[in-house]
Amino acid sequence: MDEEEFRRCGKEMVDYIADYLSTIRTRPVYPDVLPGYLRPMIPAEPPRTPETFRDVMEDVERVIMPGVTHWSSPHFHAYFPGANSYPALLGDMLSGAIGCIGFSWAASPACTELETVMLDWLARTLQLPSHFLACGDSGEGGSGGGVIQGTASEATLVAMLAARNRAMRLGQDPQGSPGESGILARLVAYTSEQAHSSVERAAMFAAVRIRKLPTDGRCSLRGDALSGAVATDRAAGLVPFFVSSSLSREREGLWMHIDAAYAGSAFICPSSDPSSTESR
Repeated sequence: MDEEEFRRCGKEMVDYIADYLSTIRTRPVYPDVLPGYLRPMIPAEPPRTPETFRDVMEDVERVIMPGVTHWSSPHFHAYFPGANSYPALLGDMLSGAIGCIGFSWAASPACTELETVMLDWLARTLQLPSHFLACGDSGEGGSGGGVIQGTASEATLVAMLAARNRAMRLGQDPQGSPGESGILARLVAYTSEQAHSSVERAAMFAAVRIRKLPTDGRCSLRGDALSGAVATDRAAGLVPFFVSSSLSREREGLWMHIDAAYAGSAFICPSSDPSSTESR
């Protein structure tokens, strides 16, 4: 594909995407296919010569779309929002074209600095305390700051590893290492029995035990259930260090990981602000 073909096919792709999103509500949200449906529909070997863009797009409708769960459909209410929008799609196009890997400041200064500023914007929009900021209102460096993770599962794992490191550092025997003091074997994390499987999986990767606590009639984890579990485990010599939930309060001194897939977006709305006229 040369530059001119890219221009032509790119415009066709934009039209296809616009048509797809404008009619997505007419597509069934969940695909009516069985496991293994796709393999018989495509060649067993990769093609030796390139296909035309038109042929590829015909295969998208014939092979791919029948097996797609349409997360951006207005009828989709599972898991969490797909967070798709026309500005986001344009941003993805530009990001893909620039194609830099921002794993350090030197690798791409703009990546690092834009991420830092944007996450401070998000923290301010959510009205988080100043210690969540990388740069305070005075322009001085803060003790906080956020990092964009690739997936929700990755974010949960990173948060749990950070909490584990903090707990091991705080519980370290002055005469030995965290491992020698046995702190790792006594760490325990908590989550709701309704929580996503990624929380339990993160505990497996972090090599810590996890308690899945019962919920109430509204499938919510209540504070008394958490406090009771924490008290029981502390009495048994364990070290509670982490809890994952959607909302919480500060009481037990645990690292709180807030899963804000829906609630985080809702808190940006003016109606969620207790001081807002619209919320009364």
